[in-house]
Amino acid sequence: MSTLDRAAAPSGRPDRVPADLAPDDTVAPPRRREPSRPRGRVSRIVVGALLVVVTIAFVYPFVWLVSASLKPRSDVFDNRLIPETLTFDNYIEVWNAAPMGAWLLNTAFVTVMATITVTISSALVAWGFARYRFRGRNALFGLVLASMMVPGAATMIPTYLIWNSLGMVGTLTPLWAGNLFGTAFYIFLLRQFFLGLPTELFDAAEMDGAGHWGVFWHVALPLTRPALVVVALFEFQAAWTDLMRGLIYLRDREDFTVPRGLKSMLDQFGFGGEWHWELIVAASVITTVPMIIVFFLGQKQIIQGVATTGTKG
Repeated sequence: MSTLDRAAAPSGRPDRVPADLAPDDTVAPPRRREPSRPRGRVSRIVVGALLVVVTIAFVYPFVWLVSASLKPRSDVFDNRLIPETLTFDNYIEVWNAAPMGAWLLNTAFVTVMATITVTISSALVAWGFARYRFRGRNALFGLVLASMMVPGAATMIPTYLIWNSLGMVGTLTPLWAGNLFGTAFYIFLLRQFFLGLPTELFDAAEMDGAGHWGVFWHVALPLTRPALVVVALFEFQAAWTDLMRGLIYLRDREDFTVPRGLKSMLDQFGFGGEWHWELIVAASVITTVPMIIVFFLGQKQIIQGVATTGTKG
């Protein structure tokens, strides 16, 4: 193009369009968003309905229990969730009829001691199986897992004879001291979590001068907090609701735990007794509420611990 032609061209309009700005016929037009399929909505509705049904099935017994505890003796089994006659006298009478305060304190002591001991001991054993290599490790771990197959009834009498020879029958010690040696299921759970942790962290800690205990306490345990919380909550629930060991080892009424105390109340006020079922359901509510509070506070850790443990190792 000559100089005159360039001068005649309108300003701001180049005589040639750059290649990178030229329209590309190969670019596909944007796709329209397809409307959601009815099948997806139906599946969500079905899943939601199933969740509602399952939730009602799990919640209804506790709601009925609370409702029955607020009814007089004659209306306990009328199956009304909203009491026709509302009364709180049952909770006052149950404290007068039984040493509920002592039972709750005994249960809290046993539960806390059992939870602490089994969590620490199981973590130590699991750390040994996960971190260290020694001859016969796999065979020994197999024996630990095999112990889960032994029914509790097979070891009940030998265990009783051991505690009886130590003079511990009639005390709270047999209800929690056995956890000092760990539990096979918790050992397996924590071992799988330890195996999923990067070994470079432990090697670096040892190179920095940390001993075996320092690596375990300051590096491994903080990383396994979700799994430790799961173990602690599982054992808390197991110890809080343990009736069998209370029936075997406890003698005095003041030393009863809550499950053992409820059994004595059932014998006194339930079948073959005075038929004061309103006191039994009130005592059941009192002993159930602490577990609900604990699991409500730890539900996030439970979900996180179970999810992460399932993806480790």
